[in-house]
Amino acid sequence: MTRRLRGRRDSRSGAGRRRGLPRDRPLRIGSRRVADEGEAGSSTIAAEAETRARLLRAAERLFAERGFKEVTVRTICRDARANVAAVNYHFGDKLGLYRAVLQSAAERIRETTDLAREAGRGQPAEERLRRYLSLFMERLLADRKGTVHRLVTREMMDPTPALDVIIEHGVVPRMEYLSEVIAELIGCHSSDPRVARSVASVWTQSAAYVANPIAERIGATASPPGDAAAIARHIADFSIAGIRAIGRSRDRA
Repeated sequence: MTRRLRGRRDSRSGAGRRRGLPRDRPLRIGSRRVADEGEAGSSTIAAEAETRARLLRAAERLFAERGFKEVTVRTICRDARANVAAVNYHFGDKLGLYRAVLQSAAERIRETTDLAREAGRGQPAEERLRRYLSLFMERLLADRKGTVHRLVTREMMDPTPALDVIIEHGVVPRMEYLSEVIAELIGCHSSDPRVARSVASVWTQSAAYVANPIAERIGATASPPGDAAAIARHIADFSIAGIRAIGRSRDRA
């Protein structure tokens, strides 16, 4: 009896081997299936990330050119080669997409300010202002279409519910830094009205070097990136001389 049972077991295991089904094979098949599913998931995630990036690029350009109200979701999706439903999927709605665009612009503004603050650390106020202007003009002129500048300007002129994004994350940190530097140059507290006026003067001088319809109409062209250093020096010299003159004035009204 024992020999007969053993023979049957041997026969079964032999048959299993003849069919090519060793005991550990099912585990390998299962592992391969999990790996395939993981690769498919990674591919889907990558495709969705690429679609999101295309939507952001297209929306940034269109919003900068035409403004929030004049751009439709359909136009953005056509430019981004994406399904119309992709905006809702990735951003909730058109305003959500616009907020994401402004957040990206605000982060670039903040990055320039942080770099300038680090470059000027330990330096006197005049040198800190020069280093800020050098970095700012270099980045401004590198953006040949002035996308960030135009986005901020459009939002200032025709604000949307997303205005706070760019104010809190981009504009306020820059204004605080420039106020700190200029207050030191004048020799007063940053709350002095002369500081806010001087900050506005420094900031708005750069607008003359950004491509815009008026400049195009009168035959002026945007300055090439290679001019950034010379322009930064000019704005710095002009601004520092004016700020020091204001500092000597007793008029604070």
